[in-house]
Amino acid sequence: MPLTMARTGEANVIKKVGGKEETRRFLENLGFVTGGNVTVISEIGGNMIVNVKESRVAINRDMANKIMI
Repeated sequence: MPLTMARTGEANVIKKVGGKEETRRFLENLGFVTGGNVTVISEIGGNMIVNVKESRVAINRDMANKIMI
């Protein structure tokens, strides 16, 4: 399921990062790699703040839909 379906505060493991090569590389540079842990901190208007690799990152709904957990 996409990251947008995750519950707030629940730890999840990233199964796959989709999208174009450029998008995948961008997300991987932010820390969204297959097998990595990701936790949704908050969601406001579809935009999400997530905890990944000990950092908080803000991503929009389109990017979150490309991250499968």
